[in-house]
Amino acid sequence: MRHLFTKGIVLAGIAAAAMSCGGASDSHSGNSVEKTSADSIMQQSRDSLFEKAAAYSDTIEIKYAKGLEVRYSGDTVFVTISNPEEQSGSATTKLALVKGGKSKGNVIAVPVRGVICMTALQLSNFAALGCENKVVGMTSLRHLFNPRMKKQMEEGKTVRIGKEGAFDVESVIAANPDFIFVSESKRGGFGQLKDCGIPLIPHHGYKETDPLGQAEWIKLAGLLVGEPQRANAVFADIEKKYNTLRDEVAQKTTRRPTVVSGRQVRDGWYVMGGQSYIARLFADAGANYFMKDNTSTGGQTLDFESVYAQAMNIDFWQIDGSFEGEYTYDVLLAEDPRYGDLKAFKSHNVIFCNFARVPYREQSPMEPHYLLADFVKAFHPEILPSYVPKYYKLMKQ
Repeated sequence: MRHLFTKGIVLAGIAAAAMSCGGASDSHSGNSVEKTSADSIMQQSRDSLFEKAAAYSDTIEIKYAKGLEVRYSGDTVFVTISNPEEQSGSATTKLALVKGGKSKGNVIAVPVRGVICMTALQLSNFAALGCENKVVGMTSLRHLFNPRMKKQMEEGKTVRIGKEGAFDVESVIAANPDFIFVSESKRGGFGQLKDCGIPLIPHHGYKETDPLGQAEWIKLAGLLVGEPQRANAVFADIEKKYNTLRDEVAQKTTRRPTVVSGRQVRDGWYVMGGQSYIARLFADAGANYFMKDNTSTGGQTLDFESVYAQAMNIDFWQIDGSFEGEYTYDVLLAEDPRYGDLKAFKSHNVIFCNFARVPYREQSPMEPHYLLADFVKAFHPEILPSYVPKYYKLMKQ
């Protein structure tokens, strides 16, 4: 099953007091922030993040995202957006963010009143800020978990604009967004949107291969909605938890289990490249990905027999997809009896994420620390004895 890291997406766990964007409060309790072990830091509460945002800088600095550059000049913020997978000098989009006025072309008046999102990953940025109310339109999602977005749609505050190639232009115009986030992964129909005279801003977060780089696109959303301090607060929490866990794995483990990903899809076995987002997560979680020497950053289809031969003695097997009901080893075996020959299948070390049951696409791009913890829990459970996996879990026997 293809990994859809354009995922989309809500951070219900960090929603807090309304402030300017109107977030809901999270009542989860956690451990003291002074604790530094990976197991305790993953339990720390986020319910005070927004309240403490004022203590963070209102200046945005980009540390991990290769597709973003931010520069300040007086009262204007200049943002350069590029494709992280392409070399420097390739096509870029340059924005000038100015306070007040009206957005036109590449000049965006901030804070914006409303935005249209094309992907769940884009939605995740606003949800992580508690700013779902800024999303006035979005394309149709097969599974939508975010309760605030559901309510906004029921009340007509957020409209569905159709899918690429079949946009409902009248709904787009009626939503009156300040801009529309577009994605190269969604092709077709953008000409219609350009004719509406609404600025189109590319969002390349899904092409970032560093998990923290992908999450850092929240800073662009923070600039646009006028919440840079909140964006810095949220990202600092993500960064701290991710790096603490990654470093503890590196310090405390000597054994690195092997892991294979994907499975048969139509004409072959679909896998993610050795320089991909998922490969980086495996490495940081203390495992050796079977494609680690591959230089591709995206997915590719390989000959089934070649992957099957390599996977025979690999320790873990990571897969995902949408399945109504309980996805079991029997279900997996029914897809292809040859899967039963794999070591990971025999030892019940298959890690699965069911998109139909968890808000993976709506939340995980802004929760790389939980994705990392999920894999650490499978590969090195002794490091996270009290952690309960959120997205990827070992399938029940």
